Amino acid sequence: MYVAVKGGERAIRNAHAWLAEERRGDPAVTELSVAQIREQLALAVNRVMAEGSLHDPDLAALAIKQARGDLIEAIFLIRAYRTTLPRFGVSAPIRTAAMACDRRISATFKDLPGGQVLGPTFDYTHRLVDFKLAAEGDAPRAPTGAADPGDVPHVMDFLNREGLIEEARPDDTPPPDLTREPLELPASRALRLQALARADEGFTLGLAYSTQRGYARNHPFVGELRIGAVAVEMEIPELGFAIEIGEITVTECETVNQFTGSKTEPPQFTRGYGLVFGQTERKAISMALVDRALRWEELGEDNVGAPAQDAEFVLYHADNIQATGFLEHIKLPHYVDFQSELELVRKLRRTAGADGMQEAAQ
Repeated sequence: MYVAVKGGERAIRNAHAWLAEERRGDPAVTELSVAQIREQLALAVNRVMAEGSLHDPDLAALAIKQARGDLIEAIFLIRAYRTTLPRFGVSAPIRTAAMACDRRISATFKDLPGGQVLGPTFDYTHRLVDFKLAAEGDAPRAPTGAADPGDVPHVMDFLNREGLIEEARPDDTPPPDLTREPLELPASRALRLQALARADEGFTLGLAYSTQRGYARNHPFVGELRIGAVAVEMEIPELGFAIEIGEITVTECETVNQFTGSKTEPPQFTRGYGLVFGQTERKAISMALVDRALRWEELGEDNVGAPAQDAEFVLYHADNIQATGFLEHIKLPHYVDFQSELELVRKLRRTAGADGMQEAAQ
């Protein structure tokens, strides 16, 4: 056994060395820098930050480089590093109405105060491979416009003034911290939103798509989608007031959903909500759709048995790090377990064979 262990250790060291060689690739090709990944693969960096629950573009870019572009592996690295960091305090809720918007669109109102801001998006591209990029020429610069320094009101406020949409009821109860406490059901909406914010984008997208195809009563409009920088503030006990400690980029999506009313609520629209680090609008929209589907009980709706309505199914399977760990553990050594299963099957076959021979003799 000792020889086998030592041999295994040597094989693992060699595997690590081979992995490092494969990560680097052809030495004749210039190595990617962390800054290049951060600036030119920004959407991948944003996803790693969002699902890793840590807003640090440089660290996310480094994790992507180490993981050879495997985003789930990079998210795993960020999550692991995050556990080593001390916690100094809790920031105040960010004010997205004060966001410096790079992108702000609405599918429900054409004319918005401040206008529709298309921003940097693939929405209007032709989805044709641009071979000019292979020439590595300089990209054209976007024209700069005068930014509105004032607050940008949320589109939902317009519906709220007429009582046409459910009122957002702020809850001052400190939400549980999913990064420090295990998930427990039933989960409050605050806890569900935490889980969805760091859920796997593909899984969340699939669930959101299912709600649109009829696997939940979910008929949404994008009331507003906005992307931009917001200030992060923190209360300093010695000062007695909050100070700005930094700035982060987030994507916020609010959906408008049909609702026929209930015994306690009049007919009105209801809300779905998504908020994610970085420019991650596909994830934010998906999150808003799944959030609304999970609210069926509090809104007095029927559960039609859709996967997106099942909080246990959604929340316990959305985390890609947990899913990866459980999935990939089956490729690790299970020699003893398999031998016991193998012996059981052999025994059953022998028994079945003996019974068959007896029946043939009769």
